[in-house]
Amino acid sequence: MLRPWAAHWVAAVLLCRAVAQYSSDQCSWRGSGLSHESHRRDVEQVYLRCSQGSLEWLYPTGAIIVNLRSNIESSPGHMSGLHVCIKPQVYSQGSHVYLEHAGDLRLLLAEKDQAQGTVHCFSLAEGVLFVEAIPQADISRRITAFQYELVPSQGPAMHMFPYLQPGLVACKPCSDEEVLMAVCTSDFAGSGVFQGVAPGTNKHSMATVTLRRLFHQKSRVFAWGGARGRNWSGRINVPAQCSVRPGGDEYLLTGSVHFGEAWLGCAPRYKDFLKLYIQVQNAGTNPCQVDTN
Repeated sequence: MLRPWAAHWVAAVLLCRAVAQYSSDQCSWRGSGLSHESHRRDVEQVYLRCSQGSLEWLYPTGAIIVNLRSNIESSPGHMSGLHVCIKPQVYSQGSHVYLEHAGDLRLLLAEKDQAQGTVHCFSLAEGVLFVEAIPQADISRRITAFQYELVPSQGPAMHMFPYLQPGLVACKPCSDEEVLMAVCTSDFAGSGVFQGVAPGTNKHSMATVTLRRLFHQKSRVFAWGGARGRNWSGRINVPAQCSVRPGGDEYLLTGSVHFGEAWLGCAPRYKDFLKLYIQVQNAGTNPCQVDTN
């Protein structure tokens, strides 16, 4: 059951879908509630067409609807498999974030929870983001801000990303096909050892790693240097259900990058991967080339 003010907003949304559209670019948006402060019941429309970006709403008044779509041409089936993950900035305040679908509002992120900076994910098919300003006398210090990513439900390391499917993280060994695909398509791939594990949240811990080889990476999550300047080093998030052992064997490390942080995906022992890679190379069926020397 919607509260009276929520019902008013939904009615405004249904009647004024095409009103007051503005956006700074296709990936990120920055706007101000002062542009319509005299019309505090206004509903703005924002359209973003990138796989990741950000939103910053200064002096929030009224409400905004955030429509997110990928900038890659996709089939309806592919679009239905996409999820949206948002990460509020720790200074974000001044509004509540809802999901709106067919006139119904469901609270996704209350104002008081935004300072935690916790990632929240939902299926793109569940609706659009409805950001409603909290009425207050002084809006001069209020800013609502978050980052967003469009994430496929399937793909390298997705089964290890705890925010996408809470409680369903599967710490199972990857098949040969999954390992070979991960080397080619993951956001990062290299070989190295776990140096240590630090406590994180109840959903994940943080492992420090040293890489002897770095096949490729996204967003520079691993830095060149390390011991005597001959290695790559960095940190990888590991789901709490999955244990890692510092030291010892060298592993193939693959995974995904979300909001600038690396998440572990397939991680077989490097010697096992090397044997598999040589086999597929000799058979002429390897999906991509990497320098294993």
